[in-house]
Amino acid sequence: MFGIISFLFFTLLVATVSYWKTKNDDQKDADVFFLAGRQLPWFVVTGSLMLTNLSTEQLVGLNGGSYRHGFEVMAWEIVAAVALVVMALVFLPRYWSGRITTVPQFLENRFDSQTRQIVSGVFLLTICIGFLPFVLYSGAIGLEGLFNVSEILGVELGTAIIIMVWAIGLSGAAYAILGGLEAVAISDTINGVGLLVGGFLIPILGIFALGEGDFGGGVSRLIENQREMINPIQETEATIPFGTLFTGMLLINIYYWCTHQAIVQRTFGAKSLKDGQKGVLGAAVLKLLGPIYLVLPGVIALEMFGPDLSDGDLAYPMLVDAVLPTAFVGFFGAVMFGAILSSFNSALHSCSTLFGLDVYKGTINREANDRQTVIAGKVFGIALAILSMIAAPFIAQADGGLFILMKKLGAIFSIPLLAVIVAGIALPKVPALAAKIGIPLGAASYIYFSLIKENHIFGYEVNWLHFAGLNFSFVLVFLWIFGLLSPRAELETPSNEEVATAAGWSHAKLASVVIVGLTIAVYAVLHIIGS
Repeated sequence: MFGIISFLFFTLLVATVSYWKTKNDDQKDADVFFLAGRQLPWFVVTGSLMLTNLSTEQLVGLNGGSYRHGFEVMAWEIVAAVALVVMALVFLPRYWSGRITTVPQFLENRFDSQTRQIVSGVFLLTICIGFLPFVLYSGAIGLEGLFNVSEILGVELGTAIIIMVWAIGLSGAAYAILGGLEAVAISDTINGVGLLVGGFLIPILGIFALGEGDFGGGVSRLIENQREMINPIQETEATIPFGTLFTGMLLINIYYWCTHQAIVQRTFGAKSLKDGQKGVLGAAVLKLLGPIYLVLPGVIALEMFGPDLSDGDLAYPMLVDAVLPTAFVGFFGAVMFGAILSSFNSALHSCSTLFGLDVYKGTINREANDRQTVIAGKVFGIALAILSMIAAPFIAQADGGLFILMKKLGAIFSIPLLAVIVAGIALPKVPALAAKIGIPLGAASYIYFSLIKENHIFGYEVNWLHFAGLNFSFVLVFLWIFGLLSPRAELETPSNEEVATAAGWSHAKLASVVIVGLTIAVYAVLHIIGS
């Protein structure tokens, strides 16, 4: 009972603070609703980036992956730090110079309005199929592990999952649709502090449990028995071979952190380019800490429970249930609930933004005022939330790890989209027609070779991440050749001088060098320990 009371208290506290901070906002103003009036300080940008990204699909999915495969799965976290450096130094200055609201708007400036509409539709489809249902389902699994909802309600697990999916979905929709970006960002920041505290607490308690009260003994036991699992660079049978860090792994992270609307929208709401860059690089530093609470618990669960769990995605919920004192269950449940809401409401709000600005005002009603645009975005957000809540329980029927499945589905469109955006920045001769062909061409190539042919290319099997890299190269080369054969008549890409006019953070490059150095150091240290 105490756990439930503390859960409700912390959850309501976050909602109250978010409401109090945003109650006077003009939700009819598109700039306020979609971009928080461009007034977010850097630390709120950092917190919102982290919580938008961090949710139970990672807490459950990545720890489930480390339970199966060890620390090699930490690449999803560590390589993200490098992608955030790319965002701060390359993408964000170009976005900022155009004062854009959505990534498709950037492509309209570079190509044409039809490209913007196509990319908006693809973004919406990708988020709807490859993200929102996974957040809801993994959140329901995590809360079931904490509170045994099925037992409390006296229903079967599947029914409990459906109930929790709808509870999470309705709560998240309320934040995204009623509060706008500022409410989402404020709740993200508060929950972010709680999640970091709770997230670090689980592996610490797990190590104490392994050592029967002796932290050093727990560390020694883990290294002695799971040394190979601690090594992030596996020599044989690796699901994430080290070489993929420089191909598909890097590209998928660059797509996510540099072009995914749910992520980059936080930086568009920053007070200045300086705040945006500081916020992005602050998030990069925090990503380097990710393996402690997103990977280590899975290996601790392997040592504690053995390798015979029926589903690796149960490893994290079981560990939490085993080591977390009852007094902390409610707090941790509230923080986890906040993380779920953060990812869900952030993606949902971004979809409302894309639909309202790019589809409704861009195509359906070009004369729409701010109030009409905001209403259209909210209505679409409600419909999308309902669709996601219906779809989420069906993920239980899918085979394989939750997190990897989400990434594989996302790569259908993310890789060709990234190729088009990179071409828009780096290849000024590429015309709009090439972009319109390149996206479906890359998606069809991925579906055929990676999903249907199971990563077999002309008789040779390659890791799916390597194929993602090959597919990116294929689309980019296609765009480059198309641009050579049929170059654009007019070049409208912003010049380097225009990009440079925005006043960025003077220490951004130095901070980026330090972050990349720390990324290499993390791999080196863990490789030495695990060898």
